[in-house]
Amino acid sequence: MYQTEIKLRVRYAETDRMGYSYYGNYATYFEVARVEALRSLGISYRQIEDSGILLPVSEYSVKFLKPAYYDDELLIITKIPRIPTAKITFEYQTFRGDELLNTAHTDLVFVTKSTGRPMRCPEFIRLVFEKYYTNVT
Repeated sequence: MYQTEIKLRVRYAETDRMGYSYYGNYATYFEVARVEALRSLGISYRQIEDSGILLPVSEYSVKFLKPAYYDDELLIITKIPRIPTAKITFEYQTFRGDELLNTAHTDLVFVTKSTGRPMRCPEFIRLVFEKYYTNVT
């Protein structure tokens, strides 16, 4: 399984009246985490899109356990649990220090830009992942 980590700090503008990081911000936090996970593999969203492929989110879920507050430094661990097929799954865990604040996942579907139709994972992406997984199919 491929895994990366990033750190983000909760900005004042991202908090709600209760002083919590507003729940809607986590979609953006997780987008940053997955873009950086792909970048760490040598794959950029720009490269994917320039090759005529889009990656819309088809599923997103999050389970909140504890809130984050203004100026908290968050560690987001991002895992890609399997080699992408027609979709790529990202799993996230957000920590403040040793405290687990939430868990989440997103599924993104590979789509041909010109037709808007789903497609299999492009070979240039699949080949990058093969070296990280022992049971390649």
